[in-house]
Amino acid sequence: MAELRLGPLLRYADGSSATVWVETSRPCTAEVRCADGARGEARTFQVAGHHYALVPVTGLTPGTTTPYDVLLDGTRVWPLPDSPGSPRRFPPSVIRTPHEGDGVRVAFGSCRWAAPPADAHDPVGPDALDTLAAHIASDPDGERPDVLLLLGDQVYADETSEATRRWLAARRDLSDPPGSEVADYEEYTRLYYESWLDPEVRWLLSTVPSCMIFDDHDVIDDWNTSAAWLEDMRATPWWRERLLSGLMSYWVHQHLGNLSPAELAADPLYAAVRELPDATDELRAFACKADADPSAVRWSYRRDFGRVRLLMVDTRAARVLEEDDRAMLDPGESEWLREQALTERGSYDHLLIGTSLPWLLPHLVHDAEAWNAALCRGERGARWARFGEDLRRRADLEHWAAFPASFTALTELIAQAGSGAEAPATVLVLSGDVHHAYVAEPVWPSGAPDARVLQLTCSPVHNSIPLSIRIGFRFGWSAAARALGRRFARHGRCERPAVDWRKKGGPWFGNQLLTLTLKGRSARLRLEQAQPNRALKTVEESALTSL
Repeated sequence: MAELRLGPLLRYADGSSATVWVETSRPCTAEVRCADGARGEARTFQVAGHHYALVPVTGLTPGTTTPYDVLLDGTRVWPLPDSPGSPRRFPPSVIRTPHEGDGVRVAFGSCRWAAPPADAHDPVGPDALDTLAAHIASDPDGERPDVLLLLGDQVYADETSEATRRWLAARRDLSDPPGSEVADYEEYTRLYYESWLDPEVRWLLSTVPSCMIFDDHDVIDDWNTSAAWLEDMRATPWWRERLLSGLMSYWVHQHLGNLSPAELAADPLYAAVRELPDATDELRAFACKADADPSAVRWSYRRDFGRVRLLMVDTRAARVLEEDDRAMLDPGESEWLREQALTERGSYDHLLIGTSLPWLLPHLVHDAEAWNAALCRGERGARWARFGEDLRRRADLEHWAAFPASFTALTELIAQAGSGAEAPATVLVLSGDVHHAYVAEPVWPSGAPDARVLQLTCSPVHNSIPLSIRIGFRFGWSAAARALGRRFARHGRCERPAVDWRKKGGPWFGNQLLTLTLKGRSARLRLEQAQPNRALKTVEESALTSL
């Protein structure tokens, strides 16, 4: 009999359809049955000995909430059979469908290191997703996010837990590279089991739709930070298998669920994978193609939630790394972002740009990254270039500011999207990565856009940040830091940024999630931190528009 190994994850949901992702123990037909009669089924596909299905659910009624079951070959496997007697009993998993005119609540964060066992000490504090799950479960009919955006580092391939290290040691010799980091597809699946089988997170992801995008730790710290970095990695004997396995597992576990049913139906790779008895070679060939020519694959995607448009942007695999042509996005990806932001602007009231890496950083950090980029491209000669490359890797200087032309292009696109008669009420850049939260607002030198433009950064979901880095980020916004940053910029002969900005809130440190409530042309934010008593504490709440 087929068993449910992982999931269900409720991924896509609109007014009449949804997708539910599962992993099973053997080939089977996965079925989702809703209490209102809506349903869907799909045969599993196989990758590297694992069996998966993404079940399309149709016939849903807009504006309703309906519980659902998951069946494998006709046998109900979700809710779990032992749920009623469990000390952590959760309400039924449901699919909520929006109604035209409804607002949308978008919760987001990034950087979730897998939680330790329930009876062990948690070295990084309470998990914000666990805490959100407990909050929703305590009041199933109360307020909850309509969608959860996970902006990178869903798994940590290079920072494994003690339990995973023991599992790896039983599988291979950890004295051989890559040591206690993951090496192949099977080891990636272990990370997803560790992360998504956590009881609270498993239930949360079964009942709140999610959108995901990778960041560096999904593959390795500082992934694609520079051409020199990539050359060094390709010279190691373990890198190619690590990268291909990372891309393959990301496609299966995260990317597929980002797509709408129509996009899935038009995806030739998805069709091929489902038709083959074993799709490992097909998916590996796809990953090889993505490695050889990143511009041939698009990981970015668009989602529309009524009159809210979300553009999730790949800022890792789509990079151009040559120093004389360095860009955060390759030309095709950059044009895609521009088209999606500017097409039918009057059809949305809020534009959300999801990018794992912040656009606007503390001023000192921004100037240091721009200065470092100038050194690395040779503005101060070969000796400074070698110093710059070493510093870039040691200090993680690889955000939008480290790609000055891309920073300027994004700034100009945001200004254009937010200006004119069809301007939305807000243009909000949603980011994570930096293990703290803050709000920054651009100050335009000659006429601000009509939309309210903000950088909203929220991280981590479950991780930590050293005290020294906390102090550094606080200092980075100060007047003294700005003066120091200008000295860096002058030394690197850097042009002034196309826009200035000021901190409007933060920095806030802790495991946290930020929720946007968007309805009509109004927008509010609420930042909540996870507390040891499994409660969410509001540390900031404010209106983003005057409506």
